[in-house]
Amino acid sequence: MIQLGQKIKDRVYEIYLNLTRRLSDSQTMAILAIIVGVCAGVVAHIFHTLLHFITQMLTSWTPDDQAQWLYLIYPAIGIILATLFVKYIVKDGISEGVTRVLYAMSRNDSRIKGHNCWTSVVGGATTIGFGGSVGPEAPIVLTGAAIGSNIGKLAKLNYKNITLLLCCGAGAAVAAVFKAPITGVVFVLEILMLEITSKSIIPLLLASMTATIISLSLHGFAPIYAVSLSESDMFQVAQVPLFVLLGAFCGVMAYYFTSVNSKVGGFYKSVGEQWRKWLYAGLTLGILIFIFPPLYGEGHDSFNALMAGQTEDLFDNTLFYTLSDADWFLIVYLIAIMLFKVVAMATTNAAGGVGGTFAPSLFVGAFAGATLAVICRAVFGWDISITSFTLAGMAGVMSGVMKAPLTAIFLIAELSNGYGLFIPLMIVACMSFAVNYGLDRDSIYTKQLRMRGELLTHDKDSSAFVFLRLDQLMETDFIRLRESITLGDLVNIISNARRNIFPVVSHDGKLIGIVQLDDLRHDMFNRDKWSKSITHYMIQPPDKILQNEMIQSIMPRFEQSNTWMLPVVDKENHYLGFISKSRILNSYREALVNVSQAD
Repeated sequence: MIQLGQKIKDRVYEIYLNLTRRLSDSQTMAILAIIVGVCAGVVAHIFHTLLHFITQMLTSWTPDDQAQWLYLIYPAIGIILATLFVKYIVKDGISEGVTRVLYAMSRNDSRIKGHNCWTSVVGGATTIGFGGSVGPEAPIVLTGAAIGSNIGKLAKLNYKNITLLLCCGAGAAVAAVFKAPITGVVFVLEILMLEITSKSIIPLLLASMTATIISLSLHGFAPIYAVSLSESDMFQVAQVPLFVLLGAFCGVMAYYFTSVNSKVGGFYKSVGEQWRKWLYAGLTLGILIFIFPPLYGEGHDSFNALMAGQTEDLFDNTLFYTLSDADWFLIVYLIAIMLFKVVAMATTNAAGGVGGTFAPSLFVGAFAGATLAVICRAVFGWDISITSFTLAGMAGVMSGVMKAPLTAIFLIAELSNGYGLFIPLMIVACMSFAVNYGLDRDSIYTKQLRMRGELLTHDKDSSAFVFLRLDQLMETDFIRLRESITLGDLVNIISNARRNIFPVVSHDGKLIGIVQLDDLRHDMFNRDKWSKSITHYMIQPPDKILQNEMIQSIMPRFEQSNTWMLPVVDKENHYLGFISKSRILNSYREALVNVSQAD
């Protein structure tokens, strides 16, 4: 089977060479980007079809005025099925899609495993269709990026061009899901941080445009959210202070979003057995979704209800159906849904579900904007548009959570055809970004990667360091000495040594000290001193490097200790090798050339 697969790949590569023999590199990349866009558009359609089928099969038969008791068990079933699928069929992690794409770019030469071209679709549709309170975007982005990466691998492209096709696939996937080609391009530039050059922007545009055309052909030209802006919904200068207030509120909600997501994820990591995770998540999600049905799945119906001003639709299949006309209860209900959505999302992902935070951030933002509008109308009697504040809130929370104000602005405008709200979207997105950045500089996607030194940025100097790994630069060809040997023993060893520094280790491999050849020169030719213990010449290294430290943090240590070579140890002080300043600098220069070169 493996040989057959390799033969197919070789044959595809031969066909590719024959077809592109007379084309320039730019023309070849343009054609490949279109192919990536077509594939991403088709896969996005398959995902939506599968998700819609599962959701309709499970939820369409219950009358609106009756509670859906099966909501108590649906989410647990979905998470269990997704977890078993990942464990026994995929046998690889497929959650945290956008973070995995960023990791592949920085640590895996932009290579994503082939199974990611379809596994996230199955896992995501199962999780969300059964009520998992997450979004489809992360699975789709990972799928699109995997398609681009694997097409690049089939064509045997270099890192720069594989990365470009990966980004084309990710952008095309976003464009197809939302019918938003501009958002697909901006998403790649802001989130994946692809550098804009004349040779990168054209393939990216072609991929996003192609995927959108496929999506429009299969789903029609209607926007995702059917919003019809009336005269009262349009921007009014007098409402600027309210939009500023909404932006600040969204910034705080974005911080709540990322903080709760992190804490819930940490809790589930501390739970050892998988069955306990299923039990806790099943109970949590079942109860929350039963009490608040808008938390079911991605929540598009709730978006449409808010933007149409039909808040009574939010009470369908709830125990509170008869209270839908009470303004005070509506405010409490909106706030509760907004807060619990984050808990439901984080629980779904942490327990083994497959989904993203993209749509949940829009959901929380929509309810944040609607809450402010309803309060203004109910408490102060102001004629405030729920539609415009809902849209602006969506852009606000997304901007803070993802640290991507442009993506948020263009996405909401394209999703709803709400281009008349550009100024409110800009005000809220920028204000939310500023407030949230003051609370936490990282997005929900980049926090863990930055802490591990694995995040690519537009800063080429920093990006070059990301490609350097301590375990690859560490040198291990040093002769280890035991503290029991004498100077005479070492003199015999030196005759075959290539290094002028020797680590002294204990019987269990722990670093005791180091011996430098320069410290021996005065006595090594005096046989009368050969009986001296090597510990007489041993010194402590000026510093030690832990095996998992980031290269960025190591360089200042060389300056502080005024040395060119430092030992590397683990947490128990076991000797592993040495790292040299000169090798880091040489590797850094090579990485900088690779990052900066224009192919």
